[in-house]
Amino acid sequence: MRRPPGLLISAPSSGTGKTTVMLGLLRALKDTGLAVQPFKSGPDYIDPAFHLAAAGRSSYNLDSWAMSNGLMNNLVSLSDGADLILTEGSMGLYDGVAKPGQFGNGSSAETALAFGWPVVLIVDVSGQAQSSAATALGFSNYDERINIAGVILNRVASPRHERLARLGFEKAGLTVFGALPRRGDLVLPERHLGLIQAVEHPDLEKAIADYGIFLASNVDLEQLHRAAQSETNATNSRPEANLPNPPGQHIALARDEAFSFTYPHILRHWHSSGAELSFFSPLSNEQPDKSADIIWMPGGYPELHAGKLASAENCFSAIREHAQTKPVHGECGGYMVLGNQLIDKEGIPHKMIGLLGLVTSYAKRKFNLGYRLAEINSHVEIFSENKKLRGHEFHYSSIIEQPDKPLFSVKDAEGNLVSETGSVRGKVTGTFFHMISRA
Repeated sequence: MRRPPGLLISAPSSGTGKTTVMLGLLRALKDTGLAVQPFKSGPDYIDPAFHLAAAGRSSYNLDSWAMSNGLMNNLVSLSDGADLILTEGSMGLYDGVAKPGQFGNGSSAETALAFGWPVVLIVDVSGQAQSSAATALGFSNYDERINIAGVILNRVASPRHERLARLGFEKAGLTVFGALPRRGDLVLPERHLGLIQAVEHPDLEKAIADYGIFLASNVDLEQLHRAAQSETNATNSRPEANLPNPPGQHIALARDEAFSFTYPHILRHWHSSGAELSFFSPLSNEQPDKSADIIWMPGGYPELHAGKLASAENCFSAIREHAQTKPVHGECGGYMVLGNQLIDKEGIPHKMIGLLGLVTSYAKRKFNLGYRLAEINSHVEIFSENKKLRGHEFHYSSIIEQPDKPLFSVKDAEGNLVSETGSVRGKVTGTFFHMISRA
């Protein structure tokens, strides 16, 4: 199978508007009749849901630090039937960890290079004109293996501002695919982990439709499409060699506005491996399916709903009953809810499920961010075949108490031990990192 041509949408830094541009491009190209397959470079669990809403096709993460080449190839092979691949980068184009892991450093540039995708830089030209071309030229010259196909100028103040900026890019020999006038109404709402979740947007379809019209009006979509390339044919490899086995035959997953941070490729792999997935909402006080082999509590924003969760006794009691005989696991937010207390940003403590002794606080904020390499410390049923895992941690909570036995020995991307080891008590386990792959 021949892969469809692709482009990677990146930027010199975060905050340039690349996500709104990505969503607008996905919808604008879809509206021309193209089937566009989205991907996300890097460990982000929010953007793929927005991609799905814009393109009508499921989006998957590609991560050169956590994923083998075989796994990434298999995920890109899911673009079968698409006319074009668009991949959204994370942070700045060349940003990755200082010490590359077994597979790479996790940068968007590595993702582009792996699949021969030219890069379209989103350049925020506010506060400058011709000088913005010098920045883009530096990105073009930084690594000669990376093909910078051109740029889209963002936050252009006036026609005069656009003319001046274009002069700089003409001198630098860089193609300008389009220029986007500054518009304050085309900003996605954010919170402390980045964007709000797609399910929380008050009118997501209208917003994405507006982005699509805006991009179609200000970007040469045909020229952009012609710039797309793909270096290699799809290869057949075994993704399961780098993916964790399903933790049970029937997995009950919490899913609502408080629990939604699970990587799409993990759920797809579990389902394709024969596991049954069922869903329940703790916010709606729903009980998990009693026939489930394991309850999985994903991350999300439980701190925003701590009071409502604390009153979900119907759900919580069912989880406690399940834990007497069968496993329960939590990731990040789910881990915190499995603990004794969650203290919100106002300093108010809320009683949680109490299956672990963990107490966490948002009143004492601590920024935790980075890749994690974890190795199991003790025999735990659900990790018997997944003894080493690669994942990513991103939260602002502080640990007040963690009295239980550590679940993993955890290192960061540079090999330094980190204190967030996760916990195990009986059949209940939890970690602060979100699982991406098997190490």
